This record gives sequence, C-alpha cells and structure tokens, in this order.
Amino acid sequence: MPDKMQNIIALCKRRGFVFASSEIYGGFSAVYDLGPYGVELVNNIKKEWWKAMVQEREDIVGLDSAIFMHPRIWEASGHVGGFADPLTECKKCNSRLRVDHLLEDIEIFADEKMTEDEINKLFDTHKGKIKCPTCGKNDWTKVKKFNLLVKANLGNFADDWSKAPVYLRGETCQGIYVNYLNVLDSCRVQIPFGIAQIGKAFRNEITARQFIFRTREFEQMEMQYFCSPNQEMIEYEKLRQNRWQYYLNLGISEKNLKWHKHENLVFYAKEAYDIEYNFPFGFKELEGIHARSDYDLSQHSKFSGVALDYTDPKTKEKYIPHIIESSVGVGRALLAVLTEAYNEEQMEGGETRIVLKFPAKLAPIKVAIFPLLANKPELVEKARSIFNELKKDFQTEFDDSGNIGKRYRRQDEVGTPYCITVDFDTLQDDTVTLRDRDTMKQERIKISEIKNILIEKLK
Repeated sequence: MPDKMQNIIALCKRRGFVFASSEIYGGFSAVYDLGPYGVELVNNIKKEWWKAMVQEREDIVGLDSAIFMHPRIWEASGHVGGFADPLTECKKCNSRLRVDHLLEDIEIFADEKMTEDEINKLFDTHKGKIKCPTCGKNDWTKVKKFNLLVKANLGNFADDWSKAPVYLRGETCQGIYVNYLNVLDSCRVQIPFGIAQIGKAFRNEITARQFIFRTREFEQMEMQYFCSPNQEMIEYEKLRQNRWQYYLNLGISEKNLKWHKHENLVFYAKEAYDIEYNFPFGFKELEGIHARSDYDLSQHSKFSGVALDYTDPKTKEKYIPHIIESSVGVGRALLAVLTEAYNEEQMEGGETRIVLKFPAKLAPIKVAIFPLLANKPELVEKARSIFNELKKDFQTEFDDSGNIGKRYRRQDEVGTPYCITVDFDTLQDDTVTLRDRDTMKQERIKISEIKNILIEKLK
C-alpha cells in the first residue's frame, strides 16, 4: 500500500477520524467506526451533498427509506439471482478472494456480465501469473459466484428461515423506486423530478480492501431522477456536468478527477460514466452516473402488480418514467476529501508539519480556543468565556493542554482553520491572537469582532 495511504490511515486512528470496528476484540474485517472528528467531517460532507442536491434544487426532494424491505423487491431488482461476485480460494491457506480483483492486479479486466464459465476460462488463462497475497502460493480453486446480499431473519420464526430470507438492503436506490408513486401522489412534483437519499447499505464483500474505500457496511448518497423517455439523455448530460462541478466546488482539484466511460453496459442501460478520483492507490471510482432507461420501475410494476406509469398532464402521453442516477459512497467521499486535504510540510529547523487543509465548510472544527497558560485562572476564565460564546455559532474546541506549539500541531492535524489564543495582553485591551491554519500567520483582533470575522472567513 502506498506510503501516503498508510500515513492517512495512521492519522485517522491517531486523531480520531476512523477506528477499526470492535478493535478491542481484534477487529471486524472491513467494518469501520467514525471517531469524534470523523463523524463531524462526514456530517459536513453529507450536509454539502444534501444542500447541492436537494436544498438548492426545486425539482428534487428527499427520502429516508427503511433498511429492511419486502424480499420480493430484491427479486425484482435482480439482486437475488444476479448480485454476485466471482470467488476463488487459495488451496494452501484457504484465503477467499475476488477473481476480478486478482485479475485487475495484473491489469486484466473481467466484464461484470461474464458467465461463471467465461470468468473461469479467463482466470485459467492468467492464473499462472497470480500469487496469493496472503501466503504467496499459486494454487486456486475453480471460480464460483458468491451472492453479496446479507441475509437476516427479521420477523421469521420458522426453524429454517433460509427458505424465506429477509435481506439488509444491498443498495439504497430500491427504496427510492418503490416510493416513487408515494412521492408523486403526496408532493407537488411532476416529471421530471428527483428523489435523493442518504442511507446505509450492506454487501457481503469477499475481499474488502483499501481501508474505507470498499467495506461491508457503508453509506450511500444517491439521487434518482425520473424523466420522460425523450428527455433521458438530455437530463443525463446535465447531471454529468452538475456532478463534475460539485466536486470542484467542494475543493477537489480538477487534476485529481477524470471520467471513466463504461464500455460493457448491462442490457437495460443507455450510458454509464464514473467520476474517478486519484486516490493514493490510483484513479478509482468515486461516483457513478448512469442512464437506466425504464427498467427499474418496469420491474417493480411487474413484480408488485401496481401500475407505475405516468400520464403527462399537458400532452396526455402515458409512459413508464426513465431514470438517471447519481450514486456516491460516503466512505469514498470521505477518503477523497482526506486525500485531497493531507499535506506534509517542511518547517524551519527541519520539523515536518502534518496538516489537513480542508475547505472551511468541511472542517470538523472551525475554531479552537487556547489560554496561553493553563495554570493562570484569569486566562482560562477569559478563554472559556470566548469559547462559550462562539460554540453557539461554530463547532468549537477548547484546548489548554501542552504548550501552544503542540496545540497548534494538534489542530493542524484535524484541519481546524483558525485558532484563537488568549494571552496577558487580552486582559489589558480585549484583543486576541487569530492564527490561520494554512499560512500560520497571526493577527490581533478585538474580542467583539471575532464572530463577524469568523463568519466572513469561514464562508
């Protein structure tokens, strides 16, 4: 794994962004917990997505559908029969690995539409070049398809509940599709319109890797846009442009983004692009943008027996709406933001400063308040009074532990844009020192002006 990736992982643990789940029990593979700074950062990421996708759009509304849904939904969507990854097992150490990942490591790419026999043939052709990443041996079982849906026994008290399983949802979009008619009937929306949702999904990944890039429990930010057949590709191009610009507005450098066009489309899709980000391990999918035709609503209409067609109020044209979608994993967005923000800077004297240069709107903590000395009650009391006032309007942190230099470094590592120091001059003239994270420059400002200055700087 690249050094930068290892450094980011270490920082996430050290500074409370991301923890391995169940760590005191030895961890739980490919599941992670958000620490105090991580949850603040993720909340800000989700807030910016919701603002751009729902708040600023008249034609998109929000939804929060349940994690558990009727099992027939997953039959209609194709997940029960076709939601599977190709699996092989090392005969020496019994490690189970995804065949497409093993092939990617030697720059051979498997088409997701391939049958089990076709993948077996491709793997047989190239497996002589592939060594097990666990034991280094080269002895593999035949490829088998492994379904990714996670089964549960919710509400099923039969002895053999596997005959009628309920699933944790494998993606959030199905909850949008089955609520399409509810939203249409209850809200003042007409085609074209979109439904956005942020929620948890679960996949029984064989080989989850690359930290939080691919996990078994994850959160998705998805928007499904319903439109007429003749407007589908027009709206699709608009969505592509909109989503690209979103990442630029989020502070992502354009040099770290690129488009990847899917050449081998599933049968119902008209077009599919990924926005890829330059992670420490290379360009990989950050967000998928797909034109899905009328497949989803047609399937749910067929399996449920409920008509999901739409009649245009002006033209009286009747049709099953076509869907374009935008889908991004919160974990991948978090990793992209961390990667973009991570900097190591050489200081005077040879010291290295690690600093997360988040855009102010994403920073977990906006401002930190320090008394110059923790053993001077008058300084602590004054700093506390400023902290208590600012925390009403900004995510604020109070820190009186260690010398000022160490406190600055701690705040640099969690990406706090501004630090305020209360010193002995403060007691005389009601001014404080405001320090900028990126430039490290300091200026004296009046206590009475702190709030307005921060409002302006944190825009």
